[in-house]
Amino acid sequence: MSANGMPVPDFAASAPCAPPTGNLVPLLHEIRHALTCWLEKGQEHVIDLRGIPLAPGEEDSLLEQLGEGEVKARLSLMGPSVIIETRYPGVWLVTHYSEDENITGRFIEVCEVPAILKSQTDDIRTGLERLEDQLSNAEATV
Repeated sequence: MSANGMPVPDFAASAPCAPPTGNLVPLLHEIRHALTCWLEKGQEHVIDLRGIPLAPGEEDSLLEQLGEGEVKARLSLMGPSVIIETRYPGVWLVTHYSEDENITGRFIEVCEVPAILKSQTDDIRTGLERLEDQLSNAEATV
């Protein structure tokens, strides 16, 4: 509101959309190249989408073009993380959220399985110990 009580227009809200950056097609080419490298050399590749300039709507357009495949996982760590295989096997969208559901990181990973989904050796060892304890207790009560 202005000093005379009249509403002041929000020019930012009515401003034209930012021009596209032109980064969408190069990103898709980078993903294609990364898939080729993974198939030929087993070389994994990560693209930090927060580190690439994109105009409003371009990230959504990229995600729409990548689509969703058959696998989706949700993890609860220091905030939720969602891992989605795109319609292109080996191309994964990994999104990390804060506890209040704001995106803190978004990555495209080209690999067989994102590292965040792989069990850590220490965790596997701890799980084995728990299973052995459970079996010992079960055998003792039989």
